[in-house]
Amino acid sequence: MRLEINKQPLMRERIEAPRPRAGRRRPPLVLLPALIIPLASDLMRSSPAQPSATAPAKPAQYVQSLGESLVKLPMVPVPGGAVKIGGKPVTVKPFWMARTETPWEVYDVFLASGPASPAYDQTEFPPDAVARPSKSYILPDLGWGHNGYPAINISYLSAQMFCRWLSATTKKKYRLPTEAEWEVACRGGAAGPWKPNPAVLEKSTWHSGNCDGITHPVGKKLPNKFGLYDMFGNTGEWATDPKGEAVLCGGTFRDAPAAVLPTTRRRWTPAWQETDPQFPKSRWWLADAPFAGFRVVCEP
Repeated sequence: MRLEINKQPLMRERIEAPRPRAGRRRPPLVLLPALIIPLASDLMRSSPAQPSATAPAKPAQYVQSLGESLVKLPMVPVPGGAVKIGGKPVTVKPFWMARTETPWEVYDVFLASGPASPAYDQTEFPPDAVARPSKSYILPDLGWGHNGYPAINISYLSAQMFCRWLSATTKKKYRLPTEAEWEVACRGGAAGPWKPNPAVLEKSTWHSGNCDGITHPVGKKLPNKFGLYDMFGNTGEWATDPKGEAVLCGGTFRDAPAAVLPTTRRRWTPAWQETDPQFPKSRWWLADAPFAGFRVVCEP
């Protein structure tokens, strides 16, 4: 079948608007604002990008309980940073550090948590073992003060065992700070060569010029910018150097103000146990090092 296509031009009808009736006025024409519908691409260009997830919260201070005792250990976040140790730059990740040097009442909970080690025992402990110090043959606090005062005459091994016990008790990773961590915390965010400020030092530090020859209760001077107390004086604090060896960091109550620096270091010498009558000498207590204390850190 053949289809015939009408080739005549299409007729366009003229449609006229109805005329108003006589006697009536045509209402005025009201122009409505144009409705603008933006394209999706325009919205994407003009709208700020929305974060895909909530930004992580800034680490907060916390208070660590010690088993069933009423004693607490306040911990402060340290943001990390970079320092030079032995002339080499070291980067430190954020961590928590005890607000103060370990006071006697905290250390006493550890001492009372199990049997004391034999006085002359020289057992080599595996990395996960927890042992407690032997009985001290002298008054450990030397009669200077106990609750609230820093634990003193503490050996590096004793401080390490405290950290192992605290980790096992709390199921958190407590340990002694590295040398770099300790210095970052001590500096409180300051970088470069250290410039002592005598006025600030007097308000924040127990040194040989103001201590009357003894240690003083922790947290009585002003803290540094990280909220850490007694980082410059009172007792030196055990840390672990890059070689894994013990180093006592910071100035002590025996040091002159000029020697109370974030770079001050000491190493154990036989003089620290010169009056210890035991043989072999105690590996738990340093009879002639009342300047040796410690504070702990906790890994995130």
